[in-house]
Amino acid sequence: MLWLLAGGRAAQAQAPLLTLDLPAQNLEHALQAYSRATGMAVLVDRELTRGRRSISVHGRFTAQEALAMLLTGSGLMARYARSDAFTLQLAQVSRPATTKGASARNAARINNSYATALQQAIETSLCGSPLTRPGSFRALVQVWVNPDGLIEYSRLVSSTGDEQRDEALVRNLSAARVERPAPSSLRQPVTLLLMPDTTGTRMECTAGKGATHG
Repeated sequence: MLWLLAGGRAAQAQAPLLTLDLPAQNLEHALQAYSRATGMAVLVDRELTRGRRSISVHGRFTAQEALAMLLTGSGLMARYARSDAFTLQLAQVSRPATTKGASARNAARINNSYATALQQAIETSLCGSPLTRPGSFRALVQVWVNPDGLIEYSRLVSSTGDEQRDEALVRNLSAARVERPAPSSLRQPVTLLLMPDTTGTRMECTAGKGATHG
């Protein structure tokens, strides 16, 4: 499954120092805490985080420094889709090019490209209504994407706390289309964890390449 932590847009241009106090813990929980503290968004295959742990992060760091520290020893590395959003992938060690290695790198590029397109599609669909604009609520949603890239079915696992918003959230997600074919390794449903903005800023709701409304 994939899960999305969507925080606010962090002011990365000046790489501000953040005071963090994250204990060593299950990596999935560590990433949730990291997202809440920094406003960074992450889209990751949950199979990658299963059974992995983070190290503790205490002190003042930029968001990228803290993430690199948090992932130390996990065997994973961040791949940034933009300054405030990233996916995770298996850490790669430089070695002579081989056919098998080239195939693995190509598969990683395909997965990362799809993850970025999926995130853009979800953000675009939610930004279509003031009720569902990310940053002001928390919700857990599961979606099923059909071969044409349309979200064929969605299920609200945990409520946003507002019945009207819940209905709008599911309705808006059904209008999303990912303009890239899903990789064969995609596990469904895709799980989306939408996080409230804790940075005092809001994610910029602008149409992203690779996402349209059906």
